[in-house]
Amino acid sequence: MQIARTLLDKVVEHAVRDAPNECCGVVLGRDDSATTVRELENLAASPFRFDIDGRKLLPLVFADDDESEQLLAIYHSHTRSDPYPSQTDVNFAAGWPGVEWLIVGVSRNAGTDSRSYLIDGGVIKDVELEIT
Repeated sequence: MQIARTLLDKVVEHAVRDAPNECCGVVLGRDDSATTVRELENLAASPFRFDIDGRKLLPLVFADDDESEQLLAIYHSHTRSDPYPSQTDVNFAAGWPGVEWLIVGVSRNAGTDSRSYLIDGGVIKDVELEIT
């Protein structure tokens, strides 16, 4: 996925602002290029997991207009571990095939680190995050 530095900065700012709880949101775009970041509420309000209101997420997936932005990635933060998918993330991803998982690690000592993955059938694959 290609993402402008300004959009990635918005994701990171969301992660830092919501710490110590995990944040969550979506990245929308066209042709694998991000155009919009939308923050969503973490219904779990937890430092260990996130939960998204499906009523806000499903319309993004089923946009039927060719001009509409498409769901490219679901993002969230890890506040107590590296930005690598947990088993909870893998389980959640089973319902979203083909959607990237952008994870921001937030650490008081190490700063932030952003990484993206595809998770298919429980298999985690690193995906290049091309920052423009």
